[in-house]
Amino acid sequence: MATILLVDDDPLLRGSLAEDLGAHGHEVAVAETGAHALSFLEHLPIDLLLADLRLPDVTGIALLHEVRARHPEVQVVIMTAFGDIPTAVKAIQDGAYHFLPKPFDLEELHPILTRALETQRLRREVATLRAQQFGDSHIPGLLGESRATRDLRLLIRRVAATPRTSILVVGESGTGKEVVANAIHAASARAAGPMVKVNCSAIPETLLEADLFGYEKGAFTDAKAAKKGLFELANGGTIFLDEISDMALPLQPKLLRVLDEQVFRRVGGLKDIRVDVRVIAATNRDLAALVQAGRFRGDLYYRLRVMEVFIPPLRSRPEDIRHLAHHFLAFYNREFGTSVAGFDRAAESLLTGYGWPGNVRELKNVIERAAILADGDLIVPALLPQQLQASAATLLNGEGGIFLPPALSLEEVEKQYLRTALKAALGNRSEAARRLGITRVTLRAKIRRYGLA
Repeated sequence: MATILLVDDDPLLRGSLAEDLGAHGHEVAVAETGAHALSFLEHLPIDLLLADLRLPDVTGIALLHEVRARHPEVQVVIMTAFGDIPTAVKAIQDGAYHFLPKPFDLEELHPILTRALETQRLRREVATLRAQQFGDSHIPGLLGESRATRDLRLLIRRVAATPRTSILVVGESGTGKEVVANAIHAASARAAGPMVKVNCSAIPETLLEADLFGYEKGAFTDAKAAKKGLFELANGGTIFLDEISDMALPLQPKLLRVLDEQVFRRVGGLKDIRVDVRVIAATNRDLAALVQAGRFRGDLYYRLRVMEVFIPPLRSRPEDIRHLAHHFLAFYNREFGTSVAGFDRAAESLLTGYGWPGNVRELKNVIERAAILADGDLIVPALLPQQLQASAATLLNGEGGIFLPPALSLEEVEKQYLRTALKAALGNRSEAARRLGITRVTLRAKIRRYGLA
């Protein structure tokens, strides 16, 4: 069945609805404020939100807007008094699935929830089929034709074809580790199953075990009813453990047991629960060094990295930058209703010459900013952040060189860069070619082309 979040400040209504929904086989979480509800949504995979239109801290409309922005996959059903029906109609226009005028018969509720959940299921199936139809070259963050990106897409296809092999995704912050995890799930036989995501650094150590494995009634003070954990909710699908390096040491043996045996026990439980789940973990830290420092279990490390997927930083595949930039610009054109055609040559030079310490995430943010500021057909250097222009000036200046403004043609950029490399190598063409990553024959041809002999 489904996981439903019930939001209402009336304790009697909350109690009766939660009991009824539980009796129909649903997992039910309850909240009495909008803030409490949003906190639940950040940490639990919720299928449907059933919320009152009037809450102590926010309106149901404001909560609806937040949910649609942060968790568009969650279906929302609004409960409202008769006098608020015009507002409830607006909620439908803003993306709610349905509204229920209070008071209502519980028998009216269940057909609505069934239809809402069926609509959600169909949407997920369509998304899966669309991903399979478009293929891996259309995965945002994995676009590009560099050798490294092509190899990464090939590796994703191969590991996705395995039935349950655990995977460790490694890469700097912003490289797209969650994108890779999504791609593996979508390309696997588990695509129709759930994809559950957990950020191990975002959940307090004391709560993470209960979130992952669930708990039995009476396991601790607030455990008034048994609750499934995220591993149970991911049964038949994939669980993505982001920032795995932040998982507390006492919890790591329990994760190791799931990896080895596909069984675990709820907090306070006495019986094993068996699941069929693929685990994908991700980190931007050196786990081997953490093992050496005694901060991560060696046996868990080696069990996780049965298959390691390394995402190279964007600076090591500059030929992908232009492809990604145009993809993100097209995305924001659709998002903002604009029609910016592309980038002028100077702007492209800045994009491809920057080191991108924040990787693909930083590039996406830069393109979003430029798309917002653009008032012409092309993105020009003035629309790009100062750090890109400062980076270009530093790169082109060189020791004792002449400062060059960023608005240069690609040929001028290349000519000055070649001159700087030759000067740094003291005129040694073999050394300059090595630093530039090109052959000596190519360098000689460029020297003749630009008259640098």
